[in-house]
Formats: sequence, structure tokens, C-alpha cells
Amino acid sequence: MNLIDKFNNSQLETLKDKKEIPNFKAGDTVKVGVRISEGKNERTQYFQGLCIARRNNGIHSSFTVRKVSSGEGVERNFPIYSNKIESIEILKEGIVRRAKLYYIRELSGKSARIREKIFTKPKAEAKKTAKPTKSESAPVKAKQENKTSEKSSDK
Repeated sequence: MNLIDKFNNSQLETLKDKKEIPNFKAGDTVKVGVRISEGKNERTQYFQGLCIARRNNGIHSSFTVRKVSSGEGVERNFPIYSNKIESIEILKEGIVRRAKLYYIRELSGKSARIREKIFTKPKAEAKKTAKPTKSESAPVKAKQENKTSEKSSDK
């Protein structure tokens, strides 16, 4: 390992301690918060779209996010360890078979969709949060009262 690689690795370790990078890949929908300075003011601008590529190269790692804005495709490259990136949030996880999704550039509309990974709740949690169905919550007492009133009116 030469001197430059040693320096890059030491810088990478310090950056990893400061910043927590989520584990995302191509096909995931991400929301990237970018710090923008306008004169003396500084604000966060969010760029939300599909991650079409991720390049892992130590301190020079980057990823590309694509979104369609006003019918026009917009792509933006982000260095992962940049100080300008405030946050990276994964909104959806996609199911894809490729590492680079450059073919998405040519597609539009429904054909440009990516299958989404669906997370299911464990059965114990699902029972707690499940709402009762109409048959369970229907006024059983009212049905019983109707039957008793019919019997009394028959007499």
C-alpha cells in the first residue's frame, strides 16, 4: 500500500466515524439532503429520486440519483463523503438485477417503474394492529334483539 492509499484510508475512517451512511443500492428510492449556501444564508435542499448507480471507490465513492421533474429527466451525482450532503434517507427499496440502471434513461411512464420490496409485519404484531372486520364489529346484539322482537310479534 503506497502513501496515498494510506492517507485516503485514514481520512475514510475519520469520515465514517462522523457520518452514518445507510446501506442502499441501485434501485432504491432515496432522498438526499444537500446543504446549499446562498450568500450568507445556508439551507437544505432535498433531491428525491431513484438511485441508478453506486460507485464504491473508498473516499471517492459516489452515487447517481435520477428523477423526472416537469417531464424532463434530471440526474445528479453525489459524492458519499461530501460535507455538502446532510442526510441520505431510503424511502423505498427496489428489486433489481443489475448494479447500474442506465437503461432507465430510455424508458418513460409505467415501463420505468421498479418493483418494490414489500415488508410484512410479524403475525403477532399484525393481530394487535388489525381492525375488526364488519362481521366482527357488526351489532350482534341488534340482530339478537330483532329475532326476539319477531318471535314476540308472532305470538
